[in-house]
Amino acid sequence: MRQLMSDQPSQPHFPMSRDILFFNLTRAAAVLVLLILAAIAVSLVHGSWDSIRAFGAGFVVSSDWDPVRQQFGAWRPIQGTLITSAIALLIAVPVSFGIALFLTELSPIVLRRPLGVAIELLAGIPSIIYGIWGLFVVAPILMEGTTLPLLGITIPPIQPWLTETTANIPLLGSLFDGPAFGIGMFTAGLILAIMIIPYIASVMRDVFEVVPTMLKESAYGLGATTWEVIWNVVLPYTRTGVVGGIMLGLGRALGETMAVTFVIGNSYDSIQSLFHAGNSIASILANEFAEASEVLHYSTLIELGLILFLITFVVLALSKLMLLRLQKGEGSQS
Repeated sequence: MRQLMSDQPSQPHFPMSRDILFFNLTRAAAVLVLLILAAIAVSLVHGSWDSIRAFGAGFVVSSDWDPVRQQFGAWRPIQGTLITSAIALLIAVPVSFGIALFLTELSPIVLRRPLGVAIELLAGIPSIIYGIWGLFVVAPILMEGTTLPLLGITIPPIQPWLTETTANIPLLGSLFDGPAFGIGMFTAGLILAIMIIPYIASVMRDVFEVVPTMLKESAYGLGATTWEVIWNVVLPYTRTGVVGGIMLGLGRALGETMAVTFVIGNSYDSIQSLFHAGNSIASILANEFAEASEVLHYSTLIELGLILFLITFVVLALSKLMLLRLQKGEGSQS
């Protein structure tokens, strides 16, 4: 018996050559991503160094923007970027949640795949098409309303209606006060919401589909309603993926350029309400990068790109920490 066991070939203790090659290739791919990220950060810092030396930390909180006098500040575009992204999330998250729940829990089986494919196709539309559509279709509807001839439906002027309806409400009255020009912060946030809905809805639908059928059937067997199953079973089981999908949409909204440039108004004045024209970091880069002839102006635009890079990095890092905490909570509960 010992002789037979000794004659059998022993298992190798080290990875074979193909395993070593595969391991090194995958490690190189991971390291390459980190190197690209570091190279982008270094190049942005190098390109914006003149602006950093000229304005220092005050550049972030300054509201000046005068290329003639070489006075620049990043507060207004930062404010516009954050406001439009917040509006987009406030609109897109409930709509995406409803779409995902309908496709996974309420829709007839025959409609699930066609509707899912149709929603995913929205993500493939170029952003400039969204911008053109927002400028020539959505903005006039918000300002003047319209009538759909085939359906016989009349859409009232949305911006004047919101202004009149919220005029006597302390907080909302100031948010929706202002001239109804159609374009502005609210329109930019609305277009961003339409753009990020396919991303958030697709992720939510995919994570809702991984919920074990046994869990839902058990809840139904105990007498739970559809809403109770969704709220008490589906959402707790998939909350990590839901938060991840929302953060994916937020990252998409923060960096959007062309669609926002078309409808935000591109104004450097102070933002008095959501109907006023404004600017975002991406729209300023799109409008002025080709016209920046002075070194300081060019460096300032690069620093705006650096700030947008840092905002996106911080948001995604915080979302990752949130996901890790949710995962730890799920493990402790189980």
